Amino acid sequence: MSTATSENASRSHDLRRAFSVYPTGVMALAGVVDGRPVGMAVNSFTSISLDPALVAVSAAKTSRTWPVLSALPELGMSVLANTQEPLSRLLSSRDAEDRFAHHVWNTSAGGAVLLEGAALWLTCRPYNTVDAGDHVIGLYEILDVTVFEDVEPLLFHQSRYRAIQTDDTRD
Repeated sequence: MSTATSENASRSHDLRRAFSVYPTGVMALAGVVDGRPVGMAVNSFTSISLDPALVAVSAAKTSRTWPVLSALPELGMSVLANTQEPLSRLLSSRDAEDRFAHHVWNTSAGGAVLLEGAALWLTCRPYNTVDAGDHVIGLYEILDVTVFEDVEPLLFHQSRYRAIQTDDTRD
């Protein structure tokens, strides 16, 4: 391995470790393609604007699922619950077959797929995309929101799935 390649690999490893310090939720992106649900999990998600209501998601350019999802007129975004780690692992796998076989999901009139048991549903339409290094940032306009207040979200922190630990002694 050349020195430049070795340095890049080392820097990439260091950056992954550094970025893992910041906890994130886990978001399922899904839509209907040829009558079947297609989806993937991302943990790079953020609110962008209230007016218009916009969110952003980031996907690796190497993803085989992202080009399919980003071309859809509507996309469902489901914040996975702390009980949905197996679903997150399935949606994160390279094997796209039967990702939804054992999970209940709903479809909007526009083809957005929303997963039962999630903490939040967003039905969105594409707004813009931004090329960002080895990723693509998709900006989406929110069309509909459903919050499930009693459902705790799944977290991803230091390359591990986690759940919120409540501390009733804090205000």
